[in-house]
Amino acid sequence: MLTNRQLFLNYIGQTSPAPLMLEIVRAEGVYLFGPAGEKYLDLISGVSVSNTGHRHPKVVKAIKEQVDSYLHLMVYGELIQSPQVKYAEQLIKILPAPLSNCFFVNSGSEAIEGALKLAKRFTGRSRIISFTNSYHGSTHGALSIQGSEIYKNSYRPLLPDTFQIGFNDFDAVNLIDENTACVITEPVQAEAGVIWPENSFLDQLRQRCNDKGALLIFDEVQTGFGRIGSMFATEKFKVIPDIIVLAKALGGGMPLGAFISSKEIMSVLTTNPKLGHITTFGGHPVCCAAGLASLEVINEENLVAESMRKSDLLKRNLVHPAIREVRGEGLLLAVRLPDNESVNYAVAHAPDYGLILDYFLFCGDSFRIAPPLTINDDEILWACHQLNKLLDDVMNKK
Repeated sequence: MLTNRQLFLNYIGQTSPAPLMLEIVRAEGVYLFGPAGEKYLDLISGVSVSNTGHRHPKVVKAIKEQVDSYLHLMVYGELIQSPQVKYAEQLIKILPAPLSNCFFVNSGSEAIEGALKLAKRFTGRSRIISFTNSYHGSTHGALSIQGSEIYKNSYRPLLPDTFQIGFNDFDAVNLIDENTACVITEPVQAEAGVIWPENSFLDQLRQRCNDKGALLIFDEVQTGFGRIGSMFATEKFKVIPDIIVLAKALGGGMPLGAFISSKEIMSVLTTNPKLGHITTFGGHPVCCAAGLASLEVINEENLVAESMRKSDLLKRNLVHPAIREVRGEGLLLAVRLPDNESVNYAVAHAPDYGLILDYFLFCGDSFRIAPPLTINDDEILWACHQLNKLLDDVMNKK
């Protein structure tokens, strides 16, 4: 009889030659549990998904109540479904004007695809500008605007008329012109290793887009819902995009994405042709119910403001000769080590110390720390203690 490990390797499509291969049978709060009682503190939240922790009681309750009412009913947009309507209303309330119209989809990549289509349709232009070392997903259009040739070259030809410029490169902003449909950026570049915008870079992007009639898209898939010490990056940097893309924490642990814009811009998907963007399962009622409950938890437990205090506690206690730098604010941090080899060793051996760590796609000398926002002070201190022991091991193995 094959083991689960063998079944996993035989029947599950693999994303890399060396997956972590940890079997998880249960998750609760900030912990993951293995079949023999192994306990791991999750320092990555499924990559910024589980902002309110794993299986928060309020989220689980909302899921169960919705399951008792109905599951999928009809393709998105045809029937009035209360979880969609209520969640959209609450999202619009916490976003700045004119972001007032929400289109739910299934994932971050799909939300990016919808946002790109919307920008091209509204402006009548085709050119898309994104940034080097940006990550927006792996579907065809999202891959086309990704900022790394390593992941793109094997799949060319990709979407035409796409260009990458340097993040925080003020001169490159001048390449935005009258042919540009949109500029899409992560307000904080996550997979680049938590790179923050310098000075008024986002303000300059906003102004240039205004001057040239291009739309500005913020990809807040990783930064949203309190991750960087504000509900959204648009609030922290006081720059309002024309379209905001959300996913990951949006669903409270369930698969959900959305792109949100003004009603004027969003309306172009309604006609010429009608059904300009459609999805069967987007805005699934169970996912929307879970997401709404998770948003309520974030507000009720003051997790946005607490993420800054917890970040400071973590930084004060994560001190080791191997650490060259800790970048970021809130609970999206990058810990830079001497080299890529050190990071590879730390990520691979973190489970031996009861921790789950992860790489960045475009920053080999750093690992991410992005725990659930519900992590408490004792858990932070224990995690720092274990991380410092792990880094001792890293130094000894070099």
